Amino acid sequence: MGDDCQRWRAVFWDIGGVILDIESVRDAHEVFLRRLVETHAPDTPVEDAIQTWRTAVGRYFSEREGTEFRPARTAYDRTVAEIAGESIPAPEWRPAFEAATSETLRPNPDAVETIDRLAESELHVGVLSDVDTEEGFRILEAFGVRERFDSIITSEMVGRTKPDRRMFETALREADVTAGEAIMIGDRYEHDMAGASAVGMTTIAYGADDGPDVDYAVDDLREVLSIAGVSSGRDGSDGR
Repeated sequence: MGDDCQRWRAVFWDIGGVILDIESVRDAHEVFLRRLVETHAPDTPVEDAIQTWRTAVGRYFSEREGTEFRPARTAYDRTVAEIAGESIPAPEWRPAFEAATSETLRPNPDAVETIDRLAESELHVGVLSDVDTEEGFRILEAFGVRERFDSIITSEMVGRTKPDRRMFETALREADVTAGEAIMIGDRYEHDMAGASAVGMTTIAYGADDGPDVDYAVDDLREVLSIAGVSSGRDGSDGR
């Protein structure tokens, strides 16, 4: 990298698929649905409830107009009602959902370690994610990294989802950096890589498909440190 490292002033992280292990999300939803069925739909096979959940939630998001933000909590509320056969007030199911996610969600390998190290550098470390704001904050708090971020931008705050350029422009404005000084780490090509590249940011793909909008691809999140010009910290030096 050489002198290129010196230009970075900000690194932005997606949550789902980058900080958060997506497989653990599926596991958490299954834990919740088993409890939901036991309490509110005892005659429904758990496997049927899981299939209903995946189909209904997927359909809800597929009906979105362009990059319009649609809150996941609305999808969950509607799907809980579909499984139970009646509307259930959120206070009656939400605690079980939050308990299941708290017990089951896990970060991707080395995500927390890498975030911690970046936060100790001079870089602005931010989140840029399509999650509901409250849910995003809960995940970051559960992993012990919420306070490590200098900024957290969610689609709910902006009213749009990636790859809408307003998402990236909001994050850059919040960090007070130019696109050429910023890195985006994401796991989805069209949303994260293409969206960030379109505004001039440098991209790091973690699990995203390869393509012309991928500047770097990593299998180990610790590789982000060397790309950003930050040492691993083992020798106490800073690579910037």
